[in-house]
Amino acid sequence: MTSVEVKHMKEKLWLVMIVIVFVLAGCTNTPQSDAESKKMTLHSPSSMEKSQIHYATISTATLSAIGDVLIHDTVYNDAKTDQGYNFTPIFQGVKSHLEQADITVANSESIIGGTEIGVSSYPTFNSPTEVGDAMKKVGVDVVSMANNHTLDQGIIGIQNAIEHWDRLGVAYAGAALSEDEAKNICTVTKHDITFSFLSFTYGTNGIPTPTGQDFLVNRIDRDKITSDISRAKKISDVVVLSLHFGNEYERMPSAEQRELAHFAAEQGADIILGHHPHVLQPPEWVQTSDNRQAFVAYSLGNFLSGQENLYRRIGGIMNIKVEKQTTALGSSISIAKPSFVPTYVTSERAGNYAIKPLKEINDTYYQHIKQHMRTWIPDLSFAY
Repeated sequence: MTSVEVKHMKEKLWLVMIVIVFVLAGCTNTPQSDAESKKMTLHSPSSMEKSQIHYATISTATLSAIGDVLIHDTVYNDAKTDQGYNFTPIFQGVKSHLEQADITVANSESIIGGTEIGVSSYPTFNSPTEVGDAMKKVGVDVVSMANNHTLDQGIIGIQNAIEHWDRLGVAYAGAALSEDEAKNICTVTKHDITFSFLSFTYGTNGIPTPTGQDFLVNRIDRDKITSDISRAKKISDVVVLSLHFGNEYERMPSAEQRELAHFAAEQGADIILGHHPHVLQPPEWVQTSDNRQAFVAYSLGNFLSGQENLYRRIGGIMNIKVEKQTTALGSSISIAKPSFVPTYVTSERAGNYAIKPLKEINDTYYQHIKQHMRTWIPDLSFAY
């Protein structure tokens, strides 16, 4: 081997050794300080991530409620046409107010059993199904069916009414045609907020429920109210409870009304809608032991009827805003901004019936009703 070849071999060996040293150095864990180690193993949330922890989505929905739709003979005779009945013109004056809400609920007091079983008036009512058609056209989405006239026409009246509400796509609560149907909770969802609707009545004017068919109409029973509210809360965000209770024509709720409403609120009812007195009774907020605020409208009066007394002609539209706030920790519901539109049923010689905003009829009556409805909620607003 020449001296030149030896020199080249030594250079190659030297290069190999250098490569080995670098490879070994790369495979060796270099000691780090505690601080450096923590930087590598702990994750500090970014400002964006911190905001996401507190981020909330907010959904809102509005509910409107009206009182008794009780069709006396003077009303359905006024609505009679050559083709049947047309009640839509009667509601036309308040249509724009009813359509504004996401959900509108009404008390369908006289059963809409239809002409096939004969229309009738007080004391055992039966109304044309066209009443339901008109209510649907002006924006009613849900009806309460549990009241003292539910059994006026027996099972056939309830069956005809339910079948017609189903055809119209109007939800209902308080009456059913079977045990299985009665177990279903009526719900309506708007803007990611689910409302459940329950309905109960104090009685049925002495008409007994047929034996073994208690499902036909819900009677006020505290155990059942508690149970149904509990079931409703599991499948909805807001529980709306209709109660047919109180004393007729009394403009202030009785002690029994207030006690039952407070009881229902404690069980979880969020909005309580009262019917039966046929006159307006002032609403109030109820503070519950679990720190909720429930809204109670003790009586929404007559929305449409043939009754002639001044206060029995006055009803209204109660509007309530519901807000749902959802975070990573869950969701919460708040009920706020109740507002009211007083209404008045006009007629001429038991004809030409029309529902109109009270403000357009008589300002003195309007101011009086404002004061009355603000008895317990001084800041109750009036939408019109």
